[in-house]
Amino acid sequence: MAPNLSHKFGKGLPPEEFVSNMTQNQEAFQDWYQRFEWANAEDQAFFESLNHRDDLRVLILAADWCGDVVRNIPVVFQALEITGIPTEVLIMENHLEIMDQFLTLGGRSIPVVIFTDSGGHVLGTWGPRPAHVQEAMVQFKAENKDREAADYQDNLTETRKEIIKRYGEGTEYQAAIIRELRELISGF
Repeated sequence: MAPNLSHKFGKGLPPEEFVSNMTQNQEAFQDWYQRFEWANAEDQAFFESLNHRDDLRVLILAADWCGDVVRNIPVVFQALEITGIPTEVLIMENHLEIMDQFLTLGGRSIPVVIFTDSGGHVLGTWGPRPAHVQEAMVQFKAENKDREAADYQDNLTETRKEIIKRYGEGTEYQAAIIRELRELISGF
């Protein structure tokens, strides 16, 4: 059964405060935020239409040291800003008991965007990366089960290079995040 997170409402940071309190990667975060553009009017209209819903809340597990947070959360913030959905950021290190309920492939991977109803019941999650980027890590984990293996770190380094390659140089990956969030929210 999915956990109830209503006890975390009001315990996180508003998005603006998360950004202003960043001690690492703030400039890169703001750059990705400013570079965001809606790929199509239908997606933008979908997110704007969520203003009519008062039954959703969002909690985001994040930290400013994480490259995936720096790339992905600006897109999530842009999408959620026009929805009117109450959104808070939970700094991972301060909320490990929540983090440990939302592991990815058995590990603590952020960001995790958690959608709940107004009563705190979890409806769904997104993260830590767009699916086409995350596939590289899924494959790595399947092929490298022994963390003590001689080639584990080398393989992890190669996987991280592949992840960066899949993100690409530009903002194309941002449309994938929007598409995945829209698909997820459409199920609520």
